[in-house]
Amino acid sequence: MTTYILRHGQTDYSKRYLVNGDPTKQILLTDEGRQSLGRAWNVLPLHSVATWLTSEFSRARQTASLLMGVPSPELVVDARLNELDYGEFEGKPFLDYAAWLDEHGPRQRPPGAAESQHEGIRRLLTGVLAALEHKAPRVLVGHGLLVSVLHWHEDRAAGEAMPLFFPEAPYIEPLAIGDDDLSLLVTELLDDLESATLREITADGDASILRIGEGSAVATVDAVSPSHSPDKKDLPHA
Repeated sequence: MTTYILRHGQTDYSKRYLVNGDPTKQILLTDEGRQSLGRAWNVLPLHSVATWLTSEFSRARQTASLLMGVPSPELVVDARLNELDYGEFEGKPFLDYAAWLDEHGPRQRPPGAAESQHEGIRRLLTGVLAALEHKAPRVLVGHGLLVSVLHWHEDRAAGEAMPLFFPEAPYIEPLAIGDDDLSLLVTELLDDLESATLREITADGDASILRIGEGSAVATVDAVSPSHSPDKKDLPHA
């Protein structure tokens, strides 16, 4: 059986690369975000989906509800699928958080946050694994960090370590993953988290400087693949 995992539609926050890890904030889709759902209607087996899953965030639940239509199966809301807790960076530009992350690493919790980047990724992966307990086919509507990690894993080179920054996740583009492959994928990523070490950033071209527009450099981003370059303003999970 299959799980379809996708990022919610565009919001005003994500359009401006502002972070939101607080599920109590009511941040909904933009007009463009709602219109983009048509892309998923052409890909998802909407009439046969047995389980819909989302995080607690309004933008994820709205995306799922608009895709589901009426009548539809019950929506399963799982807090393990929530976006990362950004602490004091809540509502601020992603690059503010990125600069802090570049300095302190993925195992440190930002001030005011309940989890580090690695702790958040581990939580997300346990939520994905729990989705397998529900009847398939399933559609899981999540957030940028989760989908970014899955896309990175899909494109990773042999032996490549988990990076500090991930390529930006596309909106409303489902990843279709079979149950056996999904279990293996989650296991591999959890192992990556256990063995991950920060790579030393050198000046020999191994890293690129991330900028928005003509602004000053604010974070270092490792290029994951030729199709995801900082020149295209790839921001991991804003």
